[in-house]
Order: sequence, then C-alpha cells, then structure tokens
Amino acid sequence: MPEDETQHRTRTSPTATAYASSGMAYASSDMGATAAPQTITGPNAWTLRLVTVGLVLTALNLRPAITSLGALLEDVRDGLHMSGSVAGVLTSVPPLCFAVFGIMAPRLARRFGPGAVVCAGMAAIAAGLVIRPLVGSTAGFLAASALALMGIAVSNVLMPVIVKRWFPDRVGSMTGLYSMALALGTALAAAITVPMTDALGGSWKAGLGIWAALAAAAVLPWIPVVRDRKNAPGQAAAPQHGDAPALRITRSRTAWGLACFFGLQATAAYITMGWLPQIFRDAGVSAGTAGVLLAVTMAMGVPLAFVIPRVAGRMKSQGPIVVLLSACGLVGYAGLYLAPVGGAWVWALLLGIANCAFPLALTMIGMRTRSGAGVVRLSAFAQSTGYLISIPGPLLVGVLYQHSGGWGLPIALMAGLMVPQMVAGILAGRDRTIEDEC
Repeated sequence: MPEDETQHRTRTSPTATAYASSGMAYASSDMGATAAPQTITGPNAWTLRLVTVGLVLTALNLRPAITSLGALLEDVRDGLHMSGSVAGVLTSVPPLCFAVFGIMAPRLARRFGPGAVVCAGMAAIAAGLVIRPLVGSTAGFLAASALALMGIAVSNVLMPVIVKRWFPDRVGSMTGLYSMALALGTALAAAITVPMTDALGGSWKAGLGIWAALAAAAVLPWIPVVRDRKNAPGQAAAPQHGDAPALRITRSRTAWGLACFFGLQATAAYITMGWLPQIFRDAGVSAGTAGVLLAVTMAMGVPLAFVIPRVAGRMKSQGPIVVLLSACGLVGYAGLYLAPVGGAWVWALLLGIANCAFPLALTMIGMRTRSGAGVVRLSAFAQSTGYLISIPGPLLVGVLYQHSGGWGLPIALMAGLMVPQMVAGILAGRDRTIEDEC
C-alpha cells in the first residue's frame, strides 16, 4: 500500500477506495471511529486461492463482450442488416446496462452474498454470449447482449466488495491484480477476435460465441466458494447513519464535476471500444490490424492503472493530470482526422493514454471525501449519473456516421467532448471535499 495512506486517517486511501462501487455496503476498518466492531472469521488458504482465481477470471470477462463486438461490428451489421443508427444503439447498450443493473448489485449481494451474485453474473455472461450469435434478428441480438451486460454490470460493482471482504489486508495488491486482468481481457478480446474468427471459418457468429467459454470457466471457482459459506469472512456491521448528518450531495459542485467527468470519460471509452476499429477499417486498415490497434489502446490501461492513482494521490489538485490526458485525446483525434493510416499506431497510443481518465476518476472519488459514508454516496452519485450521461454518445456517433457518410463529424464530436471533460475534471480535481461543500 502507498506510504501516504497512513499519513491521513481521515481520508480514505486512493488505492483502497478508487474502485468503490455505487451502493457498496461493506466498510473497511478505517472508515470511521464510530463504526461497529467487526467479527472476521478466517477463511482457509484453499478458499482464498479459489477466490483469487475467481477474481482474475471474472475480471478477464468484464470487457470481451464489448471489445470483441467492436472488432467485428461491420460483419455483424452486414449479417443482421443493421443500420448505422441501430449500431449506435448497440454501442450505447453497455453504459445503459451498467447504470441500470449496477444499482441492483448491492441489494442482491446483501440477500444472496457477493460471491453468489458474481457466480450468477458469469453464468449470465456465458448465456448471453452463446445466445446472441444464434438469433437471427437485431432485437434478439440486443436482448442477448443486454443479458451478458447485466452479468458484467453486477460483477463489476461487486469486485471491490469481494476484495475488501476477503483480502482486507491486501486491498491495494488485489485491486491491482484484478484491474490488470480487466485491462488484459479488454485488450486480448480486441486483438485476437478477428484471427480466431478466421481460424474458425470466418463466421462472425463463431468469433463472438467463443468468448462464452471464458465466461463459463469463470463460473467454476465460485461454485465451491458459494457452497462453503461457513468459511466466508464475517461482514462488517453496517455503519450507524445517525452518527453523521446526511449529505445532500447534489449541492456539491465537486460531486457534479466528478459525475460529469466520469460520464464524459465513459462516453469516450465506449465510443473507442465500439467504433475505433471501424474508423481504421474505413480508412483502409485490415480488420486484423484494426483489432490490434484497439488492443493497443486498451492495453495502455494496464501499466497506467497503477501509475496514475499513485501520482494523483500525492498531488493536492489533479487538474494537471486531467489536462495532460485531455491533450493526448485531442492530439489523437486530430490524427485520426488528418492521417488515420499513416500515424495509426501513434493515435492508438495517445487515445489509450486519454482513456486512462477512468482510473483517475475512480481515484478522485476517494480523495474528495473524508468519511466512509461520503465515499459510498459520492461513488453512487458519480457512477450512476456518469453512466447515464455516457449513453447518448455512441448512439450519436452512429447517427452522424450514417447521415454524413464519413468520419469527419463523428471525430469532431469526439474531440469536442474532450473540452467539457477537461473543464469538469479540473473542477473535480480541486483540493476540497464534498462534506465541506454540503
């Protein structure tokens, strides 16, 4: 864990809370002096190994359903006779599902346990990925995709909960492990979906459906964990809400700035995952190379997810990082517009750096609060509001692409959204807390 975590007992550490999810009901021991004492039972080493394997396999499955579709979007459009506008709807489904279904995860976890919900989430991903290539209609494809994304949404929310519950003394290292696996799964799906499709006979249905096997494998380690509930660690008692006044978070400018920053960076991320391969393919890049370029963009999140939270945690204001990431995005979009083929690898790298606004946004959630209750409220508000903000972006790109007949206007939109993202990030990165503003 970083050294500065021990220097401020009243501030939740960036590493431990950066990945806090909306509605998370489990509190770490340093979130407040008034929290009830915990009773922790010690899980055995074998169970901890199973949970570790489950975390890694789960993280590997949190993005392939999205990035594998991006690599084959043109083939899917042709196969299902899908218009550009409908394809835009398809690329807007992930943030919609994350906003809607993610809210359900804490309540489901309290009733069934987080391990059981994640196990069911992996099964939903596997079922959705099996079903969607088999249906012959656009509506059926969208419904099956929504099923898979529902599994991703609840699992995505509960990953930090499981880390805090099973590895309370290794939150930083385990969060880094599953974050690396998430970025790796994202990049692998983008890089190898097209070659696997070619190896399987060239059918996009086989290329998309093969990822169901990875999701099915992720179900296996959770089954004995769920069945062996007596070895599960104890759950921290819920904090007493009467110990602190309720926060009216909508009165906080910082909260609104962080929600807008989160939503705009999510917009850029889903546009990139859904449309970047198509931009390169329309410019003359082969399908396989376009997938690898997307993989390069996504892979930038592996090392930077470790670096950015550490650097941001040592700065009073995160505005300079926001400006740097936004500048990389603006240069990358300008390159896509002016020379999409000649500098393709450079643009992919720059856009990958710009997309690392995601771990920065999660880090700032932990830094803009002083209490555990504040972290939960800010995380819920910023993420739910942010994902709702991100929904129209990919759809609008598809509409502009279809009606303009090229990528000039969509790329201009992507670049234009970087400006309010930078402004919102600077606002959210100021050295203040929502408790003071509320």
